[in-house]
Amino acid sequence: MTSSFEFPTAPAPASARLSDTEREAALEVLRDGAAKGRLSHETFVRRMELALAARHADELAVLVADLPRDNRFSRAIFGTVEAVSGFTVRLRRAWQAERLPKLLLPGPAHTRLRIGRDPGNGLRLTHETVSRVHAELSRQGGLWILRDLGSTNGTTVNGRRVVGAVAVREGDQVAFGRVAYRLSLG
Repeated sequence: MTSSFEFPTAPAPASARLSDTEREAALEVLRDGAAKGRLSHETFVRRMELALAARHADELAVLVADLPRDNRFSRAIFGTVEAVSGFTVRLRRAWQAERLPKLLLPGPAHTRLRIGRDPGNGLRLTHETVSRVHAELSRQGGLWILRDLGSTNGTTVNGRRVVGAVAVREGDQVAFGRVAYRLSLG
């Protein structure tokens, strides 16, 4: 069975040779069409295969003819909105970071600091989102390493959840459950 997107076997004129830029533009239109739900997965996969096998621009034109393309004006507007949105997120984070209380890292004489609700921890946090034994800061070489100890509500560094251990430094934002600090050197 052949599809309507099969290419003719007759050679196309030599002047219509396909460039990498044209192929990439067609692939981008196909990706965008699939992302916006205008193509089924099977149709998307088949058209991608045909686009990668295409030898001439007119073969690509057939593959994307039924898909709308964003014009320069709409791309500019969406790009501007994305840039402004990203800026406001960064601005909010910077504003919040300066308002966070400081968590002073222990001096070089200390190599380990346990953090949690338990009174035996080096840093006791009594918030309900902090586990009894929540996390541990340890000094290894010249670095401070933060390790989550299986806490219920997690540990984050700069908004990313700690899985295992992560190196931290002065200025990083750390949160134990919903209790947040900005790391600082004594």
